[in-house]
Amino acid sequence: MSDVPDRPNAPEVSAQKKHPCPECGGESVWNPAKQSLVCPYCGMVVPGELKTDGSGIVEHDLAAVLGSVSNEGRGWKAEKISVKCQSCHAISVFDPGRAAQRCDFCGSPSIVSYEETKDPISPESLLPIKQSETQMRDSLREWYRTRWFAPDRLKKAALTDTLKGVYLPYWTFDAQAHSDWTAESGHHYYVEESYRDANGNNQTRRVQRTRWVPSAGSVENFFDDELVCGSIGVNGELLRKVEPFPTTTELVPYDASYIRGWIVERYQLDLGQAAQRSEQAMDSEMKSLCARQVPGDTHRHLQVNTNYADRTFKHVLLPIWLVAYTYGSKNFQVLVNGYTGAIAGQRPYSWVKIALAVLAGLAVVGVIALVASQR
Repeated sequence: MSDVPDRPNAPEVSAQKKHPCPECGGESVWNPAKQSLVCPYCGMVVPGELKTDGSGIVEHDLAAVLGSVSNEGRGWKAEKISVKCQSCHAISVFDPGRAAQRCDFCGSPSIVSYEETKDPISPESLLPIKQSETQMRDSLREWYRTRWFAPDRLKKAALTDTLKGVYLPYWTFDAQAHSDWTAESGHHYYVEESYRDANGNNQTRRVQRTRWVPSAGSVENFFDDELVCGSIGVNGELLRKVEPFPTTTELVPYDASYIRGWIVERYQLDLGQAAQRSEQAMDSEMKSLCARQVPGDTHRHLQVNTNYADRTFKHVLLPIWLVAYTYGSKNFQVLVNGYTGAIAGQRPYSWVKIALAVLAGLAVVGVIALVASQR
């Protein structure tokens, strides 16, 4: 499916409001360390006008929106500019005053201005960045310190100078699923079997057999906020390692003040594509649930027929801290969940250290063997 129109009659969101500093009039931004709006010019903590709970967050009917022709509910509700990386193809969105020199996701200098052919579907909720930059730098230095086979130069630098806070585009999906299944259940039993051994003697052994019988059943399951990331800028395998995000309990209504001054990636997996991907994941989960319900010791020929009802979705922004760097000729990323602090990353290996570790291990084995032979 291609990009689809947004929900009809989308409500206006509070993101269109501004939150000026009462001291100097500057536009306040979200500060993770203070968990509040803070003026970036004078440091004044601005009294909270943002909603900090999930009241007002709406689950949208998926079928209705996929069939909608409305163009409402699009855009960022704030002035933004976009650039696209010619290398990894990620689209970064940020404030007009910032000049982008390199791609925030892969470090490539090959970035060009990106003009939207159609405004993206607006996010209506997000998780505010909770982990501060100071916390992240300390955590990353510790993470690099414990990478024993990383080159020393990498550990000393810790590469935190490339640390960036990024809001990633996500889709969340809810659905009530019902699966009917059929299978053949296998029940093990054992028989005594006679055989002749290598010396020609008669022996007996206990042999497992399986009795197959038809079985059937059904499974009900509710999927709540199944996540599908719309990003192509970050490594998907690393992202899965720093998930989950607490979207069922901690989301707040979208407000442009939360993302002002931060990098936002525009989704490139649109709603239709994300819905297909979520259904594939749900299908796999329902098959696993059905397989666990099949009676007996084993089963075969499992067939599952799943129907979904009450399918809804949200478009949300979820925070990560990102380190993207080049070491030698290769690109590496380290991701930190901006809400929970979970870390996953790639790093180069020092083959000199690995070789020395292997030699040390062989030396220990040699000493043990020598001591054993002298006893």
